[in-house]
Amino acid sequence: MDYYKEAKMRLDFCGKTAVVTGATRGIGKDIADKLTALGARLLLTGTDKAQIRALNASLKKCSLVRYYHLDLLEDRSIERFLSEAKKAGPIDICINNAGINRINSIENVKTGDWDDIVRVNLRGPFMISRGIGMIMKKAGRGRIVNMASILGVITRGKRAAYTATKAGLIGLTKTSAVDLAPYNVLVNAVSPGFVMTDLTKRILSKGEMSVLKAAIPLGRFASPDEISRVVIFLASDLNTYLTGQNIIVDGGYVDI
Repeated sequence: MDYYKEAKMRLDFCGKTAVVTGATRGIGKDIADKLTALGARLLLTGTDKAQIRALNASLKKCSLVRYYHLDLLEDRSIERFLSEAKKAGPIDICINNAGINRINSIENVKTGDWDDIVRVNLRGPFMISRGIGMIMKKAGRGRIVNMASILGVITRGKRAAYTATKAGLIGLTKTSAVDLAPYNVLVNAVSPGFVMTDLTKRILSKGEMSVLKAAIPLGRFASPDEISRVVIFLASDLNTYLTGQNIIVDGGYVDI
């Protein structure tokens, strides 16, 4: 078969079902938009109940997209979502994208903030991966992509909780990949560098963003699109042998 025709076929997600957490904005939304355009059936999550209702109300009856409320701070919310996911039948793809960050120096980190960040960024993806992984294991196939960060590989000041969770998520990715490999479930992480999202704009001042841009070899922040393209590859049938890896997408920043 012609390689280009084969590649196009392997990027076709028709007939596949994907879960994307944190899919109402930023990188998660961009991933969801791409999967929609490529024909996937989608189970998308967000934390704002009113927004979820509005998004579902805006969908056509024949839509392959459905939004669900999911609060990774609450075990009951996770259990409800996993119950709904099981009803959807085989899950082919799971993108653990939802995450939070609260900045403070180590001596000033509030225990409550630490606990929240751990629950959302690490415990939540573990519980989702465990639940969806069981579905994939039974089906004998699947792709899990965890959204980590370069701050799980390097760090900056006032990022103790965030770095700890993202480093842990990379570790979870590696071990999950080993455990699920016999069942043809590939598990990888993507570690974005500095991406121009609403979260970035809230956390960094214009001055901090200017300094960071100057330190990035490509001289700019990434767009969500540039990160989601890597995720799409990892989730697609083009990826048949890459598992247990952490793919850094940072414009060369970590390699300085």
